[in-house]
Amino acid sequence: MLVLAAGAALLLAAAGRHWVTGQLEAPGPVAPAPVELTGTDLTGALSGIGWAGLAGIAGLYAARNRARRAIGLLVAVGGAAALGAVWDATRPDTLLAAVSENTTAAAGSAQVAAAPQLSAPGPAMAVAGAVLLVAAGLFAVVRAPAWPGMGTRYDRDAAPRATRAETSSDLWKSLDAGDDPTLDAPGGAASGDAAETSGDGTEHASLAARPAEPKENP
Repeated sequence: MLVLAAGAALLLAAAGRHWVTGQLEAPGPVAPAPVELTGTDLTGALSGIGWAGLAGIAGLYAARNRARRAIGLLVAVGGAAALGAVWDATRPDTLLAAVSENTTAAAGSAQVAAAPQLSAPGPAMAVAGAVLLVAAGLFAVVRAPAWPGMGTRYDRDAAPRATRAETSSDLWKSLDAGDDPTLDAPGGAASGDAAETSGDGTEHASLAARPAEPKENP
């Protein structure tokens, strides 16, 4: 989980860092103007994959068995897709096209003066994050079925357990654990309604156990 979180965080951080610097020159006696682009300007896949990686942490905790393997496989595929996005975004022709497309509207007739310069830290962080996602995803595919799952305490089909509370503190502890202390309580529903007790302590037969009395003849 820590490796997966680190990989997703690296992708998100790399997407906001400066990746490339270009020089634009305009007609006339105007000095070239620098243009800087971030990883998000070059490709929007890194941010999406980073957030998906963080969501995969919760999915691995909540899922079980085959579902965990499926989530791990998706995480690994996302890391591989991030590697492909970094490779495609750092090609020279891609950098040149990105600088031109992101500055044409603002600079009017300006043109790229020279080949854009790539800054290494941003792409390196993205590659490291993608590799961590691939490693964490493949590890989850192999080992996830052996990991402990979340408890069934709050499952809808989890039957309440019968417990007997000896003291008031035991009663509160059983309630906190999700047990039902009334299932085996003396005089509860489980003991039946064979007898009824009046206010003076005299036991009377229940209505179901009383024999039918004949009607009086006129």
